[in-house]
Formats: sequence, structure tokens, C-alpha cells
Amino acid sequence: MSCGKPHETPCTEVLARIYSYLDGELDEHGCSDMRQHLDECGPCLREYGLEESVKKLVHKSCGCDPVPQDLRAKVLVRIQQVRADLVD
Repeated sequence: MSCGKPHETPCTEVLARIYSYLDGELDEHGCSDMRQHLDECGPCLREYGLEESVKKLVHKSCGCDPVPQDLRAKVLVRIQQVRADLVD
């Protein structure tokens, strides 16, 4: 997807980082780049709006369900395994 205009941050990079932006995981420079691109690029802005709506709907529909304790334990064990593999 692209509007056909040159941007400092390419559309492909913006779309790859859209969830990081929505989740507040980018630093201030990354956020600034995203905001500038979205201000300039209609197709990316529409995609952002769609992804934001989906995220809100999922949060509304699933945000209140408690995580089963056994699932939480399995996820934590897997995270520890991955961390150990990265160190090795």
C-alpha cells in the first residue's frame, strides 16, 4: 500500500509498526515519524483507523475475561525458555 508520494518513513515500515504505535511501544522519535507519515498519507491513515477500530473491538469483547492460571503459567515458562535460549 502506498499513496505514491515519497515519504521520509516508507509506507511498508509504517504498516509494519502500526501495532507498536497503537500499543504505545515506540519511543518519541518513532511516534513522531508515525504521526508525520499518517498526516501525509491517506492510505496509511485509513489502515491505521481500521487497525485501531479492530483493536478497540477486541479489547471491548475480550478485555474483561480473566486469563486461566494454567495458561499464564505456561506462557511464563515459555518466556523463560526463550530467554534462556537467547543467552546460550
